[in-house]
Amino acid sequence: MARNFPVFGDRRRQRIGLLGGSFNPAHEGHLHISREAIKRLGLAQVWWLVSPQNPLKPARGMAPLNARLDGAKMMATDTRIIVGDIESGLHTTRTAAVVAALKRRFPRISFVWLMGADNLEQIPRWWHWTRIFHSVCVAVLDRSPYAYRALSGMAAQRFRRARAKPSRALLTRTAPAWSYLAIRRHAASGTAIREQIQP
Repeated sequence: MARNFPVFGDRRRQRIGLLGGSFNPAHEGHLHISREAIKRLGLAQVWWLVSPQNPLKPARGMAPLNARLDGAKMMATDTRIIVGDIESGLHTTRTAAVVAALKRRFPRISFVWLMGADNLEQIPRWWHWTRIFHSVCVAVLDRSPYAYRALSGMAAQRFRRARAKPSRALLTRTAPAWSYLAIRRHAASGTAIREQIQP
């Protein structure tokens, strides 16, 4: 059974990974990168932030939020993974705003933003994307076939001096600090799954 996010004002010191996305649908790949992040970075938990609607993705073909939440909770079989729709409560789908709000609500938690290499490549399209790097540490997880383009892209070049070794020490650094985790790749793809289930 999926666990709930801590209540406002929870003052425990923990290392928490934030994995945002549409989860349309959640799949084994999400579970795989979450477990790898927990192991490599020494995280207590990973929070899956199921977005009501990614501003950069079309609404057409997007399953209803409740269906995506239910699917993510079913997929999150690891008790260290917590699923929720924090963005709905904050009335924003902007990652920079979500991260800022979470830091205010949980000042003693060390957050790290988790994302695949494909998102590192296109993050310059995100709203106030540099604020994310200046707010929390960032861990980029390898995802084929985006590695080369991502590491030579605008974001990687902009923050090249902030790149750190992929270890637990990442979260002891002051942002901006980011690492690239060369994990075993997982073949699961939300796009492929949707294509299989379409009539």
